[in-house]
Amino acid sequence: MKKTYIIIGIIVVLIIGLAYTMDIGLTRTVDWEESFDERSNKPYGVRILYKELDKLFEGKKIRTLYHQPSSYFYANSEDGYGDHVAKGTYMLIGNSTYLSFESVNELMDFAAKGNTVFISDYYLPGSLADTLGLDVDYAINEKDSVSELSFKNPSLRDKETWIDRNEGDFFFAEMDSVSHTILGYTNNEKKRVNFIKAPFEEGNIFLHLQPKVFTNYHILKEDRYKYTEGVLSYLPDEDIYYDSFVKYQTPYGGEVEQESELGWFFQQKAFQWAWYFALILTFLFMIFNAKRRQRIVEVVKPLQNTTVAFVKTISNLYFETKDHENLIRKKTAYFLERIRTDYNLDTEVLDEDFIEKLSLKSGVKKDKVSTLINYISWLRSKRQYFESNLITLNKYMEEFYSK
Repeated sequence: MKKTYIIIGIIVVLIIGLAYTMDIGLTRTVDWEESFDERSNKPYGVRILYKELDKLFEGKKIRTLYHQPSSYFYANSEDGYGDHVAKGTYMLIGNSTYLSFESVNELMDFAAKGNTVFISDYYLPGSLADTLGLDVDYAINEKDSVSELSFKNPSLRDKETWIDRNEGDFFFAEMDSVSHTILGYTNNEKKRVNFIKAPFEEGNIFLHLQPKVFTNYHILKEDRYKYTEGVLSYLPDEDIYYDSFVKYQTPYGGEVEQESELGWFFQQKAFQWAWYFALILTFLFMIFNAKRRQRIVEVVKPLQNTTVAFVKTISNLYFETKDHENLIRKKTAYFLERIRTDYNLDTEVLDEDFIEKLSLKSGVKKDKVSTLINYISWLRSKRQYFESNLITLNKYMEEFYSK
């Protein structure tokens, strides 16, 4: 009886503390971090723009990139293993600093083939700016953190706007005025160029230096969304390849690691304390119910060799559930482990040097080794797997083992 009162008292104290903490959490300040995350409802997330892309580009395919462009566009090229050949418009809002040197080259190649690249960010990758002959500068805002944004085209005069909470403006201090086309300005008095179109071989590259106009805060405030529409009106009516804030990392080494799916939930105070409360109650239950109890001693039967039956069961399970991704990853991991064990090779980087060494040590022809290793590298860049991928992988592995 005494123990019951103790438990009830502890629970009451926890509930009161939880309620008090939740009340404090509900009054937290607004998070003004400029994440440009398409999943975020915060002021400087871009969830609204991301959700409206299918309406702005009606009838066009909206694809989301969760890997470096160097991986995605190579896989979806005429020489790659992708599901289609990439054609359309690449779009990146903020976070362009994550782009690798190889990705910038792949994007320029993408534009050169008659496609479009659109980047809106404060800074540009150095190799891109150097190739296009651009220099970005910064000027402190003199009008109480308010900036005016306008277009060169007079027909877009009604879409001009202004943004607040802006301490300064980025603009193109140097550019090739002959080949590049000026599309927009910041600061109407000084006409600082912040939006240009740069032709690149058969395609075009659009560069915009004020990504905040695409955020939730500015799209929802008054009629500022019109400026966003004006900027996007320059883009051709083609399929969109939207570069996501989220980046995945495969077990074999990807580009950028994805955040935990529970990350957003743990940012919510109510969920945090509900989770802690559940853990505490579980801990108390274990303490007050940790009594020694004698169980009936069961008769232990001799172990049987069920290896073959186990393999058959697991194989049938994967086949019936069509879990191709899991089986492909396990087959690939087992194959690479065997390479490390049998041939003492490092499988961290699967490049041409690795293919050459594996061919020499295994005695397998280089073309067979190259086909298998390149197919494994391509599978790493995919997010969806089919039965045909598993069959092809198994075929290439069998050819390798058969020599």
